[in-house]
Amino acid sequence: MINNITLFNGLPEADLNAIASHAVTRSYAKNTVIINEGDESDSLFLINTGRVKVYLADEEGKEVIINTLGPGDYFGELALIDEAPRSASVMTIEDAKLSIVSKRDFEGCLARYPEIALRVIKGLTKRLRHLTENVKSLALMDVYGRVARTLLSMAVEENGKMVVQQRLTQRDIAAMIGASREMVSRILKDLTVGGYISVDKKSITINEKLPHAW
Repeated sequence: MINNITLFNGLPEADLNAIASHAVTRSYAKNTVIINEGDESDSLFLINTGRVKVYLADEEGKEVIINTLGPGDYFGELALIDEAPRSASVMTIEDAKLSIVSKRDFEGCLARYPEIALRVIKGLTKRLRHLTENVKSLALMDVYGRVARTLLSMAVEENGKMVVQQRLTQRDIAAMIGASREMVSRILKDLTVGGYISVDKKSITINEKLPHAW
């Protein structure tokens, strides 16, 4: 499973085997909290199957979803670099199977296989760019623009159309873009009536180019 993780794409077999030898695989049911914000934890988590959400929550239960991750993705990499508590919470949104590598074991791999360290740095850079784009959209786009950007960024081509393969609720989208569920509901309804998107229980299909503004 290690060779399917994007962080390790292209690494020599010896590097992959070194990481795999220290990985412990565990299964988690849907809606299981893997990490709580503020936890003292020191492990890297690799997603073999299933999906998770990375989020922040206040004392009243209000959530902001930072990211959703699926097979081939990973989380917890900041714990490999500093000693600070976890910066966000992570919960499964589907049954999931994860491989876990402790900081101590991973540091041993880095010492012997320095190319892995370069992959971690590149992965962190990619996520920093993603967060920068999210901040930009929150600051400069209206709610419609944020909804459209979220759908387009998550969509993949399928049979000639762009499809968001993950089932997103209106509440999920609202938590991703910092808006009310009611506003998101109104925008999705208008896009559906206009024929721009189709929504079913498992996915959202973008039928034609979304309007620049609404």
